[in-house]
Amino acid sequence: MQKNLTAHEHPLRKIFSSDFEFQIPEYQRAYRWGMDQALQLLDDLEETLGRDDAEPYFLGSLVLVEQNDSAFHVIDGQQRLTTLTILFSVLRDMVEGEEFSRNLAARVMDPGNELDGVPAKPRLTLREQDASFFRKYVQEPGNIESLIGLSDAAATTEPQRAIRDNAAALAKRLADWDDTKRRSLATLASTRTYLVVVSTPNLDSAYRIFSVMNARGLDLTPADIFKSQVIGKVPEGSDYSKRWENAEEALGSDDFTELFRDVRTVVSEERARRELLQEFPKQVLNAYLSDGKAASFVDDLLLPYAKAFERTIAYDFGPGDNWEPVNRWLKRLDMIDNKDWRPCALWAMVEHADDAAFLTAFLKKLERLAASFLLRQTYTTPRIGVYLDLLKELKGGAALESPSFALSDEDRKLSLSALRGEIYRMQARRARYVLLRLDELLAKDPGATYNHKIISIEHVLPQKPKKDSQWLSDFTEEERERLTHRLGNLLLLNHRKNSQANNFDFVTKKQRYFSTSSGSAVFALTTQVIGQASWTPKVIEARQETLTTLLAEEWELI
Repeated sequence: MQKNLTAHEHPLRKIFSSDFEFQIPEYQRAYRWGMDQALQLLDDLEETLGRDDAEPYFLGSLVLVEQNDSAFHVIDGQQRLTTLTILFSVLRDMVEGEEFSRNLAARVMDPGNELDGVPAKPRLTLREQDASFFRKYVQEPGNIESLIGLSDAAATTEPQRAIRDNAAALAKRLADWDDTKRRSLATLASTRTYLVVVSTPNLDSAYRIFSVMNARGLDLTPADIFKSQVIGKVPEGSDYSKRWENAEEALGSDDFTELFRDVRTVVSEERARRELLQEFPKQVLNAYLSDGKAASFVDDLLLPYAKAFERTIAYDFGPGDNWEPVNRWLKRLDMIDNKDWRPCALWAMVEHADDAAFLTAFLKKLERLAASFLLRQTYTTPRIGVYLDLLKELKGGAALESPSFALSDEDRKLSLSALRGEIYRMQARRARYVLLRLDELLAKDPGATYNHKIISIEHVLPQKPKKDSQWLSDFTEEERERLTHRLGNLLLLNHRKNSQANNFDFVTKKQRYFSTSSGSAVFALTTQVIGQASWTPKVIEARQETLTTLLAEEWELI
């Protein structure tokens, strides 16, 4: 085995030869390239094919860890290698001429030597979950057509469906080419297309390399890098890689990265100051790795917090009626315009995972705090500061009596003033949250949910009434200026705004714009307006007082 790092550029004919036997280790993420990326690769090759010069085409780099003389674990480059294998396989099954097809097949499978008893084997072996699927439908000749025809029930994992879809996209594009052009593409890919191969003697060295590459924009997430460190230190043959992967799949790549940010906050009790890739190892991970507790990191920290994080999205505590309030509070918090509350919620959901009563009371207090920040439009730094104080108090044992839950007299005064003011002038998401909370209270249905794709805020008294409208007779200029954007004049609709309908007089507007075809309304706020015979300054002022009081009591502002 080599002892030093090496870096060389190689044409694909050498990459896909007996010099390299590529293996995707279990701790690596799954194949995830989509059709856009696969077709972009083909477009780039076709563009190179169309140039008159013989300049080589560089595809990027591979980072490998050498296992023996020809076997390598792929640390970075799986997406390219897998897609190139699919491309060679599609060409193999499409080109005319047995010998040319056989040569392409040799790019995908080492043919072995029957005389010497050496069996054929794939140039690239995917992770265990997908390796046999990939060999059967891609690497063994003649099966691309069958692959393309597979249903989702037959292609059982997301990587398998990506393999199928990318093969179909490449085959459809290449079917429009004549055989001469397909052969020229295969020759170009083999002889004039290069990868830079960086080979290292161990995982730590590879980690340092692709950490730098990630910082320069390659498609690696911090979670991928942390995984390579952790899974390399757990017992061989364990299922930790699969469990890690299942957690990532449940959350999705972006939210899985956010999970690590939140875990860092919970453990460090500090605000992030540098990149996650720098802070997470120092503040969280290294303590587990240096003490030989990599498995404990997964069992005791990552997976419990991943499950809690998933519940902040799915609201799926239970079963049992006692868990319904917990799920409702999680849904309300998820509508807040930031996620700074989430580390505190995750801590409580992990530490009190079986206590529905505690979580109901805790999340109610947390939502009140988050709503006050929203009303006061508190910016990020002081908001996070309060949440960090709360987190420290919680970990110190303060629980529901944490001082940071309390609102000062000034906090309550400012929150109440915002409710009484021009709510519509807030950021749209914040104003929508206030109105949805109001609607839920008016409906007197704590289980009410609104899953419409569109929820818009509408004025009853329009912002700019037409010159000849009844609105100008019913409201003075001062009254319009004072009342138009306040709670008392707002409602919710589940369709896009209509500027023309917005200027209808009140009776026409509520019949043709606010009501559904059955004459009712989706939202309780809107039903309340439809029940009014007229819309005057006194009606708005009375409704303003009613709605403000309702929310003020809910959030204990008075």
